[in-house]
Amino acid sequence: MTAPSIAPADAELLRLETAMTAIASNLVDLDDNPARKDLDKTKLTGKTAEAWADATDALTQLWDGYRMLTDLIAQARSLRDQRKLSDADRAAFVHRVLGKSITLSTTTVPLAQRGLLGAGQVHTTCTPAELLSAMEAAFHTAVSVATRAGEVWQRLLPAAADATASVDNVRVLIRLHGGNQTTIDEADRRLGRFTAALATDPLGVDERELTAVRDLVARADAERTSAAELKETLTQRLADAHALAGELAEAQGAADAAGEKAADRFREQDIIRVRGGDLRPDLAAVDALAAAGQWALISPRLADWARRARERLAALRHATAHNDGLLVTRNELRGRLDAYRAKALRRGLGEDAQLTPLADAAHAALYTAPCDLDAARVAVNAYQDALTGTIARDGR
Repeated sequence: MTAPSIAPADAELLRLETAMTAIASNLVDLDDNPARKDLDKTKLTGKTAEAWADATDALTQLWDGYRMLTDLIAQARSLRDQRKLSDADRAAFVHRVLGKSITLSTTTVPLAQRGLLGAGQVHTTCTPAELLSAMEAAFHTAVSVATRAGEVWQRLLPAAADATASVDNVRVLIRLHGGNQTTIDEADRRLGRFTAALATDPLGVDERELTAVRDLVARADAERTSAAELKETLTQRLADAHALAGELAEAQGAADAAGEKAADRFREQDIIRVRGGDLRPDLAAVDALAAAGQWALISPRLADWARRARERLAALRHATAHNDGLLVTRNELRGRLDAYRAKALRRGLGEDAQLTPLADAAHAALYTAPCDLDAARVAVNAYQDALTGTIARDGR
C-alpha cells in the first residue's frame, strides 16, 4: 500500500499554526474588551440578556475549540518533526491534520435505543479546518454582541447624562422663577426608565425615548420661559392696576368734595352721585394670587378689575366735573344778572315796573337753595331779553 502524500497536510498544518497565532491575540483582546467585561458583570435583561447568553455559549465553545486545536497542532507538529516517518506515521499525520481527528462530543446511547450490533456511544467528530470555521463563527457571535452593546453604551450613556443635567437645570429654573412642574416631572420619569433600560439592556433600548425626553425638556423650558414672561407682564399690569387704584382714590375724593359743595345748594336730582362698591378688596384678592404664584389665574381677573376700575374712574371724573360745573354755572348766571342790573341802573331803569319783578325773580332763583339752575337760567334770560327790548324801544 502506498503512503499518502504529506504535502497537503504540511500546508494545512502551517495554515493552522498561523491561524492559532492570530486567534490567541484576538481572544486576549476580546477578554480585555471593556464592553465584554461590563456585559459579564451586569445583570442583563431583555434582548441583551438573550444575546449575551448565546455569546457566552459561543465563547465557551471557542475556548474549548482553541484548547482542542492547540493540542492537535502540538501533536501533529511533534509527529511531523520526527527524523524518519514510517508509512503508518505518514498516514497518522495526514489523518490528524486533514481528517476527522477531533472529537467534539461523546454521547451514550440509551440501551433501549441500541440495536444488537449498535454502539454504546456516538462520537461527534470534525476536521481541524471544520473546527477552525466553527471557532470563527463563535468569535463573530461574541464580538458582535460585545461590540454592538459597547457602541450603544458609548453613544447613549453620555447623551443620557446630558439629558439628566438638562432636566436638573430646568427644574432649578422652574423653582427659582416659576413654571409648571408637570412636564419636567414627566421628562424625569421617562428618563429614569430609559437609563435603567440602557444599563441592563443596551440592545433592546429604544433611542426614541431619549428623543422624547429631550422634547419634553425643551417644552418644559419653553413653558418656564412663557411663565416667566407672563409673570413679568402681569407684574407690570398689577403695578399699573395699583397706580389706577391710586387714581381712583384721588378721583373718589374729588367727586366726594364736589358733591359736598353742591349738596343743599342744588336740587338732589341735579347732583350726580357715583354708586358702586369698593374695588380695593378685589385688587387685594389678585395680589394674593400673585403672592401664591398663581399667575395663570391672574390675567382674566386683573383684566376684569381694570375694566371696572376705568369705568368707575371715568364716572367719578364726570361726576366731579358736572357737580363743580353746577357752581360755575350758577356763579356765571349770577354774574350775568349783576351785569344786566348794573346796566339797567345806568340807563335809569333800576326801578322800572316791568323790569324790577323780572330781576327779583331771577335773583330769587339764583340765591334760593336748593337752586334750580334751569329755572334760574330761564329767569335771567327773561330779564335780559326784557331789558334789551326796553332799551331798544325807548332808545336809551
